[in-house]
Amino acid sequence: MSTSTPSPRFYNRPLPVEAPITPYDKKADSNPVLKGMPLVIFAWLFGKLDFLQKVLWKNAGFAGLRELELHAYHPRYDPTVIPISDPSSREPLKFERSSIPPSPSPPAGKWRYYSVTDYHTLFLSGELTPLAVIEALLPLIRRDVTPRTAHSTAFTTLDVPSILAAASASTARYAAGKPLSIFDGVPTALKDQTDLAGYPTSLGRALTPQFPVSETSTFAVQQWEKLGGIMVGKLNMHEIGADTTNNNPNWGTPLNPYHNGYYTGGSSGGAAYAVAAGLLPFALGTDGGGSVRLPSSFCGIFGLKPSHGRLEDMGSSVTVTGPLASSMNDIELAYRMMSVPDPGSASSALFPAPAPAPQGRPRRIGICKGWFSRAESEVQDLCMDAVRRYEGLGYEIIDIEMPYVHKGQIAHAMTILAEMVGRAREHSRNVYKSSDHASGLTAPNKILLGLGAQTPASDYLLAQQLRSLLMSHLSFLFGKYEGMIIVTPTTPLKGWEIGDGELDYGCSNGDKSVRSMEFAWFANFTGCPALSVPVGFVDPVKGAGEGRVPVGLMGMGEWASEDSLIAWGREAESYLIDGYPGGRPQPQNWVDVISLAKEKKIGEDKGK
Repeated sequence: MSTSTPSPRFYNRPLPVEAPITPYDKKADSNPVLKGMPLVIFAWLFGKLDFLQKVLWKNAGFAGLRELELHAYHPRYDPTVIPISDPSSREPLKFERSSIPPSPSPPAGKWRYYSVTDYHTLFLSGELTPLAVIEALLPLIRRDVTPRTAHSTAFTTLDVPSILAAASASTARYAAGKPLSIFDGVPTALKDQTDLAGYPTSLGRALTPQFPVSETSTFAVQQWEKLGGIMVGKLNMHEIGADTTNNNPNWGTPLNPYHNGYYTGGSSGGAAYAVAAGLLPFALGTDGGGSVRLPSSFCGIFGLKPSHGRLEDMGSSVTVTGPLASSMNDIELAYRMMSVPDPGSASSALFPAPAPAPQGRPRRIGICKGWFSRAESEVQDLCMDAVRRYEGLGYEIIDIEMPYVHKGQIAHAMTILAEMVGRAREHSRNVYKSSDHASGLTAPNKILLGLGAQTPASDYLLAQQLRSLLMSHLSFLFGKYEGMIIVTPTTPLKGWEIGDGELDYGCSNGDKSVRSMEFAWFANFTGCPALSVPVGFVDPVKGAGEGRVPVGLMGMGEWASEDSLIAWGREAESYLIDGYPGGRPQPQNWVDVISLAKEKKIGEDKGK
């Protein structure tokens, strides 16, 4: 092992220690794939037979950490690393139109997404009002209207009177020439894992009268509301965030806007759908194992997983909240607004306030070839094309090694499942008055949480020791190569097609779930920020129907390096618009909300 000098710029940063090189090849997993009534029957049996849970736990490879020599590493339960900086050394970003850099634009006549700035400009001119936008949007996303549109599947609950009241208040502020910010009147929504005052938080479960209604909104949502953003409800998610398809028998499964034979990805699939389909310019998701970045990749949009501890406390050592958006401008705006330090959070309060991206940052990309090559060939090709584009922009491409990428994923899975079991047990006690952690869950999640409940404390400790090793190796790499962004595909898969018979009861496909997260988990387990950017499209599997499938590239930066990632993401956006053959294609299910709102306003003006 070799060591490097630790950086003095962080609190709680691990000592930099280079880990040994480990193989990147992996033996194929062999977990059963279940769907339909066989899945329901197996889940029932699985919950009754403890020995069966133990057999599947070992078959999933969870006992594999016992083979490792980890005695030199203390368990690391919290991956939060906080930069030590002078709060007055950087000027906070203003939420005004003049402070927002222009987005790259496609050639004249080419389609593009609408941005927060587009909405704000139209509101300022009087050509459009927030109320007209909301009145055009609500019929598309409400579940209680007839006929109900397919777009409404991306949403769970909406409080229509409060949404209309917020839109009317915003319209009055613009009429008086006093908008609160660039966000004023812009519609957004949040994954149904985050609290919004006046709404129950379902976590994708089937709602029952016992679900409590939140009295307060989470801190990030409060910031949006203070700046005039209009919360148009809660968004669909994979039940309890426990998988990566967003297959949800309770609320319905939103279909990929680019190809309705494919999943949106999850667990923030409702947020990804709403943004990719043009219903919202940005939305709030959560990410415990890629749940912001995977659906962003599958749906051809941008998704940011911030550093652990920077935003709200999710009661997890791997899960954070983060924005999904159709443009990098809106990713940056949403992130900087929601990452204002929370004085009520022990970690968030210590992070510096968000500020413009630094000038003169190092331009380095780290590629672990053995890990990168695990992706499907078409995904590799698109992602390497993008890397070569970065090299042409002056980035230094550095060969690096990443240790224990397969054992580390097992450790992450063991950790997040154990945390899910704990939260599910608490939910069952409080809501269902039951001691069974699986109460009210769909069949696939009864199996997953049954596995999580089998983890012995000694194996859980091994997982946290491996987390410590991985973080020390990252500390070594980031110390040796200042400003480096570690780049991989967001997921090795070229989308995830929907199989026959999977939507009624869900689907349990553990091998493909693990495969989908093969790159994404690392940032969650080590607390680093990561950004997924769209870099191209591939053809669907034969016979899957029309449409193309988006592919994402992911950059993982040093702790608290969101600013550099955002600058890196802007360069990827320019490539997609200017360099990708044919430019960024329009999704099949995209909705022109602004045109609908203009028609609504014209009708209202004529009626006056």
